[in-house]
Amino acid sequence: MLNRKPEPVGRSRWRIPAASEWPVDDLVSAGGDLEVSTLIDAYRHGLFPMEITGLPGVLGWWSPNPRGILPLDRLRVTKSLRRSAARYDVRIDTCFERVIRACANPARPDGWITSDFIAAYSKLHQLGWAHSVEVFDREGTLAGGLYGVRIDGLFSGESMFHLQRDASKVALLTLVGLMRQEKMMLLDVQWCTDHLASLGAIAVPRSEYLARVADALNCSAALTTEDHA
Repeated sequence: MLNRKPEPVGRSRWRIPAASEWPVDDLVSAGGDLEVSTLIDAYRHGLFPMEITGLPGVLGWWSPNPRGILPLDRLRVTKSLRRSAARYDVRIDTCFERVIRACANPARPDGWITSDFIAAYSKLHQLGWAHSVEVFDREGTLAGGLYGVRIDGLFSGESMFHLQRDASKVALLTLVGLMRQEKMMLLDVQWCTDHLASLGAIAVPRSEYLARVADALNCSAALTTEDHA
């Protein structure tokens, strides 16, 4: 549940180099593992994991430069999206694994979520670090959603999906509303794609993103678990 204190994690056995040592490119390093301590340490340092294209099984640690973020006061909410939101029921953390598996659907283009990632992030969820926002239609069918990692005032969005119109956008609208309500500070969307930019995302220099992460980690706001429509 989003408002429960996450389980403590031990120290990672991997050393993350200082940001001043990072290459200019998005890919910072390769190797490591998907243990809970590794993941949480990476997010705290502004990194996230994804396999390297063309190198199956090789784990890369990424810090896009520039970095995509969605300022919480810039989400573009159209009248059409408001109408869509009224048609759905939104829940938090009731079916995390269904959401991540839907995001991992191999039929989706550029899929990158492997079974190892599903297992690792499901473990994060069990320990209170990863969360899902789930959108259901009036018949109770899962229509879309998103998942990501929350540490203090940071929410790092990992992936979203939709099976019905605007369902992923409704999940994002709900997440932004919860974050604003609880005075969280930073919504990371990794890369600022054209789709995310159309919703209000912007690209900031890596140095600025890392400074924002440091500020967000000092924010101890807790999200609510109440349903939102």
